[in-house]
Amino acid sequence: MSPLMAARRAMVLTTIFDALMAALAIAFAALTIWITQEQIGPAPLRSVGLSMPLFMAAAICGFLLRGVQKQVWRHMGAPDVMAILQGVGLSALIYLPAMIILTDQLVRPWATLMVTLVYWTVALFGGRMVARMRSTRTPLQIFSAVDRAAQPAILIGDEKSCVEVLRRQSNQSGPATVRVLGIIETSGQGMGRALRGVTIMGGLDDLANTLDLMKLRYGQTPWLAMTGDARSRKGVETILEVAAQHGAEVMALGPDETSLVLEPIRPADLLARPERQLDLKPVSQIVYDASVLVTGGGGTIGSELTRQVADMDPSKLTVIDSSEFNLYSIEMELRQKFPDVALLAKLGDVRDERRISHVFQAAQPSVVIHAAALKHVPLMEQNFCEAILTNVGGAMIAVRAALAVGAKHFVFISTDKAVDPDNVMGATKRLAEIAISRIAQETGLSVSMVRFGNVLGSSGSVVPLFERQIAAGGPVTVTHDDVTRYFMTVEEASALVLQASALQAKSDHSGLFVLDMGEPILIRQLAETMIRLKGKVPGRDIKIETTGLRPGEKMHEALTYAHEEVSETSVSGVMRVASHSVRSSLFDKQLAALIEAASQRQRDEALRLLSVLVPEYGEQDDASKRRILA
Repeated sequence: MSPLMAARRAMVLTTIFDALMAALAIAFAALTIWITQEQIGPAPLRSVGLSMPLFMAAAICGFLLRGVQKQVWRHMGAPDVMAILQGVGLSALIYLPAMIILTDQLVRPWATLMVTLVYWTVALFGGRMVARMRSTRTPLQIFSAVDRAAQPAILIGDEKSCVEVLRRQSNQSGPATVRVLGIIETSGQGMGRALRGVTIMGGLDDLANTLDLMKLRYGQTPWLAMTGDARSRKGVETILEVAAQHGAEVMALGPDETSLVLEPIRPADLLARPERQLDLKPVSQIVYDASVLVTGGGGTIGSELTRQVADMDPSKLTVIDSSEFNLYSIEMELRQKFPDVALLAKLGDVRDERRISHVFQAAQPSVVIHAAALKHVPLMEQNFCEAILTNVGGAMIAVRAALAVGAKHFVFISTDKAVDPDNVMGATKRLAEIAISRIAQETGLSVSMVRFGNVLGSSGSVVPLFERQIAAGGPVTVTHDDVTRYFMTVEEASALVLQASALQAKSDHSGLFVLDMGEPILIRQLAETMIRLKGKVPGRDIKIETTGLRPGEKMHEALTYAHEEVSETSVSGVMRVASHSVRSSLFDKQLAALIEAASQRQRDEALRLLSVLVPEYGEQDDASKRRILA
């Protein structure tokens, strides 16, 4: 049965019930008046025969005018009760002219009408209370006030999560924020059953029909409130596709104490990975009461790392960044949120050896987190000397400064683009991995290097780009329809980086780790999902254009080389990588020559040396290199 037919059927049944109650009420009222007369005369069959159809017609007209047939009995409240009473009064007014005309043929018409209204009202509310009793076990709640400020919504999720939301809703003391009209159960089971009085209207396949039904019954399209399993990537994509077609607003209900707070869809909801519960104790053991220094602390990853470190009560936290605005922003935030942390905000470039040495000497860090880097792939293809000086030279300066002050732990943020690099940015990060591991082997410094993919929402990433393009009305641009990328939220990535550092803290050498990024995401699909997040239909409301791969871009990324061995660790989401690459004895001299060539902006020589030091990058075709040098 279609939603339109189902809704009409429900409204017809409601109208028939109310009309039948009206007919029975006037019949019993006439009988009551006849019995109570002093002189018992013939039964008032003629009076009942005339008044029943007339009053039924008046009742139908009065209730239709007040829209009583649209009420959903299990969601009735005080405003619906008022609408019924108004419908009863309106029906009586409509019936009056006919009653006056037929006064001589009716049994005491005025008294009969008064008794009819009493009987009819009792029958109307009695029927609704019985229906409410069967569905919610709370029949008297039809007289309770309904908070019209509460947002009407369809709750979407697994049974356990939906029950928790409804339980918290029934126990809350303040005004309701969500008025649940029905449930879409993600497994598709239990259709027709009720969870705490709210009917399960089907699975995700039934969502479109349910929205049509609700819009017809309530006169507006309700919001879709997701919880539990519905917040998986597959669930979000399915829900958004239907919502965009119906113009429905999609919100999310958080877990636990936030289960009644409607919030926008987060970037994390676009990922196919469940939220991890991490043990912070190992990280706290190396951060608590320690001096921690973060380079690039104003960037997306760096700033989140400083927040998480500050929350673990270090004795001192030093933040270095070359961007004045980024440094100012994170300093103000940290001073407000963590006023008891001794904070040093230092403006400086990791390429400036004298400045970095001075900052390290002043901070005396025991833990150094090196997040400073140049990461934009196409820009680094055209500015590869700068990429070499920052990503390689800056990393060398930072690790040597850490050694000079006796730091115990050094954390290096790498990237998935360091694996089989086709671009300068990836090659420089791979070279930094190699160089830092050599220093760790020679000095015994505990180093953890962490590879992961893209961070959702980071500066320069596709998410803010798509948001700007969608806000401008499109088009949204993707480089290739089949391009995929790994994504992770900045909060989870930063937490796992710290977990990896704690894992390596017990070893006096370097350790390479990769983060479990889940399944790669199709960039075009991400663009379509973000368009639907704004209630638009991809291709119809917002166009998507394919522009072609940019310089240095791959179709797909990888987290490890084929020759690297990956093993599980005690931390979910962090895996250890064993690499057995052998480097030339001339490595150190070639590295020094590379930095010198880059500092002198000798582009041909810098690119040649980079290809020698990172053979995987050197294997790319000559045409690509000529393009970079052009």
